[in-house]
Amino acid sequence: MDLACRFVKNDIISLYKNLLAREKGYLKKDWGGKFSIALAYPNSYRVGMSNMGFQVVYQLINRRPDVVAERVFLPQGRELDIYNRTGGAIRSLESQVPLQQFDIIAFSIPFENDYPNVLKILELGKIPLLAEDRSGSWPFVMAGGVTSFLNPEPLSMFVDFFLLGEAEANMDRFIDLFADAIGFYNKKRNNKTKQEIISYLNNNEPSLYVPSLYRVEYNSDGTLKAFVPKKGNCKETVDVAKVVPLKGDVALSSIVTPETEFADKIIVELSRGCGCSCRFCAAGYVYRPPRTYRKEELEKAIAKALESSHHIGMLSACVSDVPGIDDLTGMILEHGGVFSVSSLRADTLTAGLLDNLKKAGQRTVTIAPEAGSERLRRVINKHLTRDQIVDAVRLIAKRDFNIKLYLLIGLPTEVQDDIHEIVDLVKVIKHTVVKESAPRGRIAQLTLSINCFIPKPFTPFQWSKMDAINVLKEKQKYLKAAFKKEGGIRVHTDVPKWAYIQTLLSVGDRTVGQTILMAHKSGGNWSRAMPFSKINPDFFVYRSKEINEILPWDFINNGIEKKHLVREYHSALKNEETPMCKVGRCARCGVCKESL
Repeated sequence: MDLACRFVKNDIISLYKNLLAREKGYLKKDWGGKFSIALAYPNSYRVGMSNMGFQVVYQLINRRPDVVAERVFLPQGRELDIYNRTGGAIRSLESQVPLQQFDIIAFSIPFENDYPNVLKILELGKIPLLAEDRSGSWPFVMAGGVTSFLNPEPLSMFVDFFLLGEAEANMDRFIDLFADAIGFYNKKRNNKTKQEIISYLNNNEPSLYVPSLYRVEYNSDGTLKAFVPKKGNCKETVDVAKVVPLKGDVALSSIVTPETEFADKIIVELSRGCGCSCRFCAAGYVYRPPRTYRKEELEKAIAKALESSHHIGMLSACVSDVPGIDDLTGMILEHGGVFSVSSLRADTLTAGLLDNLKKAGQRTVTIAPEAGSERLRRVINKHLTRDQIVDAVRLIAKRDFNIKLYLLIGLPTEVQDDIHEIVDLVKVIKHTVVKESAPRGRIAQLTLSINCFIPKPFTPFQWSKMDAINVLKEKQKYLKAAFKKEGGIRVHTDVPKWAYIQTLLSVGDRTVGQTILMAHKSGGNWSRAMPFSKINPDFFVYRSKEINEILPWDFINNGIEKKHLVREYHSALKNEETPMCKVGRCARCGVCKESL
């Protein structure tokens, strides 16, 4: 071992052991007789350990006696300085093993903006970035997470294969297949080539997508002409694995640490998916059908969680929609615990839930009107009127909560009058807050989070374009000035430039991989990377797509029929609402068709 390796190993061992000492619940397994998976999150430890899906996959893999899974994160601060100073390869957290020594590097990727970090981790691990350059003994590089079953194409040149869907539904099956492919169960590694192993996995796992096995052809205008398997026996569509209905143990975060966004909380998953059918929301579509654990299962899971921590974080697309939520939150309080929730739906708020939140010490309640005008809320299928929003605000303000509102700008069909109506709505909300708060002598704080609309695959707005950056900036400028004049309102906005990049990564095809690579090589400078794109990025971001064109993600089968998305898109353009998801009672989108 050279001097640099010794330095990096000693310093990293010390740093990682100190980090592990502050954790409760991590697993460190003996490597003997097991094959190894580096479970990589393409962001910092703090962000990664706040992600429920990442923790669930960590538990699932490590439950198996034949596998050891250890975590890898994007180095930050002193940790990154050690690697940069010494030139040593990135190591796993639990055993401080170099990334190169794992059999599989498995990325869990929930957000498109983290795509460049995949390349950073591979580079720090001394792993070739391009899949075509990793023959022989290099680890297999795979990816999962919700971005993989929305649109994996922008990462296709860097990843050997993607596992699409919910890990509880396909991870064990995949591991069995991989172990069989490499001859693990025979206790003697076979002589199959890497490509032979990948082909075996592809042929036997319906939710596995191998980009190298598909040929992409383009029309002269840059749209897709064909997306077809290179071999006749290769599947034409890739299925998204789902657990329907939710069964088994309720998902809980297994590792508690003060070094996360949810310091020392146990996160409990209450439900998966959402039936509200908002047309901009990818999670509301790709996680269909929406599912909720039975109340008895949740009570059991909460009791178990309270044994490890008195603070419970409740995870759901909309906590207030969960049946029996008043009783569940009351149970936590009765057992001496506290709880917190994220966004709540205005029309399903109850006094009981709010009273329990107050007792738990939560100071801010968040609701999401999304749009200011009734018309635009019909366009996005929000199923929420101004009266319902104001009634919810009144209910919240009576209990002395601060209030946060989520709003979107740049939505399809949006005009300037819709922006004006955001101001009008917020003024009414502020008046209601002041009226309810004044008798107590403290005016509740009102905060707005105003974000740019980003079109997402598998939503009715997948054919829509993003608003131009300069237009979004003007809308932000107008709103900030209007609320500054009004006074007493905090306003947070995102950065349109980053919304542009996220849109590119969300709806781009595999040619976008070259732009990601150039952004990585230029130290994250996207402006420098864009000129190297094979296709002008505006083509993906600022172009409304034709209904009949092939989309980069059309090969993915998550049960939603494309004709349903077309119908919803046309309803949006006509300012029409359509019914919310009725699980098992309709076949409109196609997901529940077989169960009827």
